[in-house]
Amino acid sequence: MTLLDAPAPAATPAAAGPAPLAPAARLLPALAAVYQAQLARARVARIPLLFVATFQSVGILVMMRGVVDPGDNPAARSVVAGSAVLVVAFVALNLLAQYFGRLRATGGLDHYATLPVPPAAVVLGAAGAFASFTLPGTLVTAGFGAWLFGLPVANLWVLLAVVPLAGAALAGLGAACGLLAPKQEIATLLGQLGMSAALLLGVLPAARMPAAVQWLRDLLPSTYGVEAFARTFSGRPDWAAVAGDLSVCAAVGLVSLTLATWAYRRATR
Repeated sequence: MTLLDAPAPAATPAAAGPAPLAPAARLLPALAAVYQAQLARARVARIPLLFVATFQSVGILVMMRGVVDPGDNPAARSVVAGSAVLVVAFVALNLLAQYFGRLRATGGLDHYATLPVPPAAVVLGAAGAFASFTLPGTLVTAGFGAWLFGLPVANLWVLLAVVPLAGAALAGLGAACGLLAPKQEIATLLGQLGMSAALLLGVLPAARMPAAVQWLRDLLPSTYGVEAFARTFSGRPDWAAVAGDLSVCAAVGLVSLTLATWAYRRATR
């Protein structure tokens, strides 16, 4: 047998090419995994978080009771609804901006970038975990405010829709602020400014504000959650208007979470 007649050597694994990569995780399973992981971490700080957010809003209610007349009037409804939604703003906007700003500054985003999960799952999972702690504080604040100002409590169930929709809009903005800020300190500043805007433009009665401030109020996503909740305190709520305000919250939430997802991709490049 000559060399020409010798059989060709078998192909080695290296010559066959690299092994295919595992498929990326789908959105919903990845979202559930990130949410559970973030929820487990945030659970350690749950009691201080709920206390601070709720105590702040209850304190504002007590303070505004001295300048706003109780009873079924627009000012009282605005104060109670704005204080309740402020709990959501404190967590979803302020704390989430600080969280993502700290992740970016300390290199924590690199860990998520190595995982085979969609960017939307990271943003939505973190936002959902933070927002999960706001509902108890919001209910407590709304119930105390309704008692303090003599408003009915029959429609507090509307908060089950207001909290996730307003929370989604504010969480998207908070995550975008934290991911786009060049420094951690700037992310903290943006979160504080956003919460201050939610306080001043959401709690104070709109009718007593100048026209220019009312225009700024219309640009704040949480305003529509405040308006939707405030409408339910009247004797005969305009449910069509409530649904319209909640629809605006949902639309802004979709846009803000999309912006946060883009900011995440930009920050992990």
